[in-house]
Amino acid sequence: MPEPLVPDALALAQEAAGSGARRAVLGLTGPPAAGKSTLARHLVAEVCRVMGPGTAGYLPMDGFHLSNAQLGRLGRLDRKGAPDTFDAHGYAALVRRLLTEADHPVYVPDYDRTLHEPVAARHVIDPHTRLVVTEGNYLASDDEPWAGLRGLFAGLWYVEADDGLRERRLHRRQVSGGASEEAARDWVERSDRPNGELVKRFRANCTRVVTTGTVPRR
Repeated sequence: MPEPLVPDALALAQEAAGSGARRAVLGLTGPPAAGKSTLARHLVAEVCRVMGPGTAGYLPMDGFHLSNAQLGRLGRLDRKGAPDTFDAHGYAALVRRLLTEADHPVYVPDYDRTLHEPVAARHVIDPHTRLVVTEGNYLASDDEPWAGLRGLFAGLWYVEADDGLRERRLHRRQVSGGASEEAARDWVERSDRPNGELVKRFRANCTRVVTTGTVPRR
């Protein structure tokens, strides 16, 4: 039987709405291609279906990828996705804004896998949003600024999948983005795999473990 993921997300939203709290933030973390974004979008859609449009919102950490221009300047294009290739402090600042600013819309960036660049203001958190679901590889990290956010999350769920399945998904992702079969394999081995191994080190910092077998994939 699937874990009660949606009821638990609904409970967080309802608690925030009923207690006078402005909003709650639920964090999802895990290695690349474990199913974090699929789960996040599913939870947001279900909470909005039950409680009304805009009750839940989505904050992807991937929107804080550094641009290719900045990665080129830093000499880090070949390790895109590693911790130091994100504007981590910008992400942390936005999480804190969402917990304190509820009198106006807050616009949220995303990552475009066709452009291979972050895109500003793709999502919006409305003033009446009560649950923000955020996801990213390093939310459970012991390094700052990630570690300083853990106490702000209403929950931090670790999303995991079989490594072979994840790497097949990652390979397809690279090919869909225009890479050759050989380049896709090289990227997964050189970048995605070590990033995933790093993320696994912080699994114990999470409040729950979820396998992608419980997550409807769209």
